[in-house]
Amino acid sequence: THSAHAHRITSAKEMASRKEGTGSAAASSSSTTGPAGKGKSKGGSGDSAVKQVQIDGLVVLKIIKHYQEEGQGTEVVQGVLLGLVVEDRLEITNCFPFPQHTEDDADFDEVQYQMEMMRSLRHVNIDHLHVGWYQSTYYGSFVTRALLDSQFSYQHAIEESVVLIYDPIKTAQGSLSLKAYRLTPKLMEVCKEKDFSPEALKKGNITFEHMFEEVPIVIKNSHLINVLMWELEKKSAVADKHELLSLASSNHLGKNLQLLMDRVDEMSQDIVKYNTYMRNTSKQQQQKHQYQQRRQQENMQRQSRGEPPLPEEDLSKLFKPPQPPARMDSLLIAGQINTYCQNIKEFTAQNLGKLFMAQALQEYNN
Repeated sequence: THSAHAHRITSAKEMASRKEGTGSAAASSSSTTGPAGKGKSKGGSGDSAVKQVQIDGLVVLKIIKHYQEEGQGTEVVQGVLLGLVVEDRLEITNCFPFPQHTEDDADFDEVQYQMEMMRSLRHVNIDHLHVGWYQSTYYGSFVTRALLDSQFSYQHAIEESVVLIYDPIKTAQGSLSLKAYRLTPKLMEVCKEKDFSPEALKKGNITFEHMFEEVPIVIKNSHLINVLMWELEKKSAVADKHELLSLASSNHLGKNLQLLMDRVDEMSQDIVKYNTYMRNTSKQQQQKHQYQQRRQQENMQRQSRGEPPLPEEDLSKLFKPPQPPARMDSLLIAGQINTYCQNIKEFTAQNLGKLFMAQALQEYNN
């Protein structure tokens, strides 16, 4: 909650600092104002302002190093992404972490820290414009209300901003897991209205597939760094050890299945709440209809006796509609279930391929 609140404050202050800092950073501001304006015009027509995310290799290493130094187990690390927008491509050229602090550090001002960091980067002529944030995840568990609120605050203030999700556990299995997400234009409109009722979500055609959109990522290094890596690879004395047929991801699959079961339980509880709401609504409609029939019969009897009809009453006060359950939480749970299913599908596909390869090798040897 504190992080999400800090994100919202930072976004607002960052936009204000952009406007106030146009005089002191005219060159940087002028180089980004044009593309940002183009992005906003595209976003207004319903298209995403960013079609591709280009990340410097140094930024990827900084994110990985941040988690290795401060992230442990379920501990989530977060940080700020800096860069610039070129047409429909977001270039992330630098980043810095949110510092870890406890409740005892009451005097620590997280927003002021971020502003000082960006000011220092500006003084040494490094890209300092805020283009999003990054966060680590524990077994892909990142589809939460806190992330939704934080990304909405960023995207509302800086239209081209993205959130990078780094999965260290999946990366440890042998492939870098780094994905960029943005909120879809439909969800942005619903969040602006702050109406998450079932009717509003149905009207906006919001489903768990239409909440986040993944943006393709390209990792880019300069030619000098590529040459350096080639030289280091030649000098490296580490022997290549490839365990191509290892099924070491079984623990990862087990944990994903356990988390998936927990989310399915939460979804079933939400379904029970929604069914209870529908039953109460139907029951109230029946009571309302019976009341109207009794009142109509009584008025007919009074009319036959020559008496005036009963005064009309406000039925909305007599029959207050039951409060509908929050549907946004159900959508987030469904989105998280979908993420777990994709992870399980990916790992099982790899393991099935390894099993078929092992079977073929065994038959060939026999």
